[in-house]
Amino acid sequence: MNLVVLQNWLDNASFAILFCTMLVYWVGAAFPSLSVTAALGTAGMAIANLCIATLLGARWIEAGYFPLSNLYESLFFLTWGITAVHLIAENNSRSRLVGVVTAPVAMGIAAFATLTLPSTMQVSEPLVPALKSNWLMMHVSVMMLSYSALMVGALLAIAFLIVTRGQNIQLQGSSVGNGGYRSNGYKLLKAGELVTQPPTPPSENNGFSRYESNNNGNGTAVLDAVTTTPIPSAEILSPQRLTLAETLDNISYRIIGLGFPLLTIGIIAGGVWANEAWGSYWSWDPKETWALITWLVFAAYLHSRITRGWQGRKPAILAATGFVVVWICYLGVNLLGKGLHSYGWFF
Repeated sequence: MNLVVLQNWLDNASFAILFCTMLVYWVGAAFPSLSVTAALGTAGMAIANLCIATLLGARWIEAGYFPLSNLYESLFFLTWGITAVHLIAENNSRSRLVGVVTAPVAMGIAAFATLTLPSTMQVSEPLVPALKSNWLMMHVSVMMLSYSALMVGALLAIAFLIVTRGQNIQLQGSSVGNGGYRSNGYKLLKAGELVTQPPTPPSENNGFSRYESNNNGNGTAVLDAVTTTPIPSAEILSPQRLTLAETLDNISYRIIGLGFPLLTIGIIAGGVWANEAWGSYWSWDPKETWALITWLVFAAYLHSRITRGWQGRKPAILAATGFVVVWICYLGVNLLGKGLHSYGWFF
């Protein structure tokens, strides 16, 4: 089969499969009783991932170089990375909501590459001299994989913000899944739960009217009853939403923890390549500057989680900001048509 014809067939097939997969995930979210949608969604993502991998492989054979030299190729490589990271995240979280947020983004990227870019930008062309280097595979592929992981992690953080909208909660230990949480400043304890000190009598206006505790003689207290006054539903999450929120917070943290080292390695590899090609490790090119900003945003996210102990909405907002920054770094700066990284994209 002609490799060009195969590529044209595969890019359209990838878009169609991702579109159907997106609908499957959305139907599954709207009708949770349809358990078959989870398996269909996972299968759709896996098939799309395989189609895109075959597309990139055919393009590699046809052009004779690693397919990351123009916008069309990088968009499909990014989509491949997102679907791959999605499969990892979904396998670890066992939540169909992962696909609800990742499938539309993957489909949108594939649609942009297939249906929007002019045909002249989809054709393989000889590499410009600066790209004729083994560093093309090392630097660009690692950067694209880091973008994929950071985007998926940020999307899950955005999903967490949606699930917990209107709730002032702080998860406790969600990174290891211990299940504690705070709602509006109160730690809600179940009957029989051990606390390290006897509970402090609450004020009259905080929603708690009565509590009982039994001292067990070893400096701890057992909470036997929590309240006789119902807590307004707006103040707490349902157990199902709480479990989902903890899962999203946990897997988002882990996926971003995967993407950040890749971003670091990619930036270092880019510096080495820049010195080889242009005689300088760092030149404050717009792409380099925004790569540094992206690194700082996600470094701040991980610092807040690991060192400061932040969990819940605060770091999720930081990760959501990182989603925008990644897109500016990957695509936005190329709209300027300036700098050493402008070739092979829009200009």
